[in-house]
Amino acid sequence: MIREFRIALAFLTRLPAGNLDCAGAGAPKELGQAARWFPLVGAVLGAIESGALKLVGPFFSPVIAAVLVVALDVLLTGAMHFDGLADTADGFGAGRTREDVLRIMRDHAIGSYGACALFLALALKAAAIASIADSARAMPALLLAPVLGRWSAVFSSAVAGYARPGEDDLPRSVGSPARHIGRTETMIASITAVTCALPLDALRGVAACVLTLAAAAGWAHVCRRRIGGVTGDTLGAGIELTECLVLLAFAVKI
Repeated sequence: MIREFRIALAFLTRLPAGNLDCAGAGAPKELGQAARWFPLVGAVLGAIESGALKLVGPFFSPVIAAVLVVALDVLLTGAMHFDGLADTADGFGAGRTREDVLRIMRDHAIGSYGACALFLALALKAAAIASIADSARAMPALLLAPVLGRWSAVFSSAVAGYARPGEDDLPRSVGSPARHIGRTETMIASITAVTCALPLDALRGVAACVLTLAAAAGWAHVCRRRIGGVTGDTLGAGIELTECLVLLAFAVKI
């Protein structure tokens, strides 16, 4: 368990995980097995980000504090999921056929679709956090969003399958290990996610879980229909979309 968690931590973040090369130790099968702990890695990220908001909140306006938290998220993850979001937006937006989409997603140059998607995701995250920065909902939202975001990647992998069979994906991508994510990984990841969600804010936590499940299932269906499954880019996009949904669930005024 400890080794798998360290692999997941090194794979998804820039946080120190000991003397471990996630790309070397990260044979696709081993990374796939480590995916069961992706939500736990999300909990670590959420704890750091919520702690950061609590630290800077008294010194800055909610907007500035929110932007700083989003910037911290980018630093902690190496912007990996944002990169996936941009590549996916370009591929799905400009590609006509499956081959076109996959080819465009391989190109790391950011096009207009990718730039717009990045701007909207960053702006939405910052705005949602700013709207709840001074309320009791801020901590649960920041803790839960990364947890459910990483759970969505596990679920989508198990449901949709890998879109590039026989090919290796990029070194820091979740795509290739997706071939090795099955029921066991999904079950453990789900238990971890629910365990994190319910104690934080029962009503909004349940709403966030339901939204995440619906969004992950819908996104998996779109990916499977459009390109035959998921890739590391589409999973990164799914993580960012899920995090935005969770933050919105806590920001909504009800």
